[in-house]
Amino acid sequence: MSATLSKDEQSTPAPLVGIEEHRRVNPFVAALSRNSMFVALAAVIVVFTLTTDGVIVRNQNVSNVIVQNGYILILAIGMVMVIVGGHIDLSVGSVAGFVSSVSAVMMVNHHIPWGLAVVLSLAIGAAAGAFQGFWIAYVGIPSFIVTLAGMLTFRGLTLMVIGPTNIGSFPQGFTKLGSGYLGNPHPGGGTDILTLVLTVLLVAAIVVTRVRGRMARKSHDEPAGSPVPFALGLIALSASVFALGWVLANYRGTPMVLVILLVLAALYTLIAKRTSLGRYVYAVGGNRRAAELSGVNAKRIDFFLFVNMGFLAALAGLAFTARLNLASSAGGSGFELEAIAAAFVGGAAVQGGIGTIGGAIIGGLTIGVINNGMSIMGLGAQWQQVVLGLVLLVVVAFDFWNKKRRGRQSV
Repeated sequence: MSATLSKDEQSTPAPLVGIEEHRRVNPFVAALSRNSMFVALAAVIVVFTLTTDGVIVRNQNVSNVIVQNGYILILAIGMVMVIVGGHIDLSVGSVAGFVSSVSAVMMVNHHIPWGLAVVLSLAIGAAAGAFQGFWIAYVGIPSFIVTLAGMLTFRGLTLMVIGPTNIGSFPQGFTKLGSGYLGNPHPGGGTDILTLVLTVLLVAAIVVTRVRGRMARKSHDEPAGSPVPFALGLIALSASVFALGWVLANYRGTPMVLVILLVLAALYTLIAKRTSLGRYVYAVGGNRRAAELSGVNAKRIDFFLFVNMGFLAALAGLAFTARLNLASSAGGSGFELEAIAAAFVGGAAVQGGIGTIGGAIIGGLTIGVINNGMSIMGLGAQWQQVVLGLVLLVVVAFDFWNKKRRGRQSV
């Protein structure tokens, strides 16, 4: 047999089994797989709508779910970036509690204007993140160990700052950050036009962004998927956002914490998808050695991730304190577990390199709806912890199974 190939044989590419397997997948099944987090949230809402006789979807309750879980959603944005980068942060709850106690002392005991106190508190949070980021990025200690030490350290500092007492009665401008609204000042004040306008603008932005993204993929000959599932998914997402806006508009308007959250989501999504910094974070988390060989300064990326996480932990602590109008030594307890769970439920991969800002927010909302639904049903906190643990286990198990399935298809 000749060792050389004919011209026709040389020009014929070898069959790609993985791609052919992917092409035979039903486009609707593929679309559901890509948007499984949205499907899961919708399923949870439907289940609790039936089991609570519709209480969970009433205007006031929907608004309360957003306000009560705003701090977790803020933390989830930072946590998913840390996880994508291949790390974990166990200290975010303690940092949030420490910053909230410092802000309370500044505003109440030292009468510092609340705006300046907020700025100083955010700077303290970033500094706490920088302290931990130094040990992780430049000394090389694993993030699990550093942030575990940070969790204990900042919890102790919180006790030193605030002691066994509670501090409350903050300025009204500060409390609006956690419990204020844009629009109707009182429930039942009629449909809020401002909220409807913001909702329409948000829906328009979603449609334009999704359509432009699909067109860009097609122009670069990248797989864009079937147009019918894309259109149906876009309609479902737009309808869901508009329904949420309508519900809020008919209660008290747009919660301030939701405004903060939307700004953060837009900003960090832009960073993750449109900047070299975002691409470097995914590259380092996906394959650190390859990223370093490509010229990426992995240590600088690690340092940034934890400075950013400290900043967002401080913001979450301020939002939580402003909502309660109270700071205590127990503030921030358990925040880290909820933030990590939100990131994983939202699709972040345990090994790093995979995860989205939107997915983390959806994951946080899913957990919030589950906890809220069980509370309405009269189930105790112990059951909420059990269910949350099982949900997290199932989601991570599904992630591992899905990776193995894709690996078999590509063989």
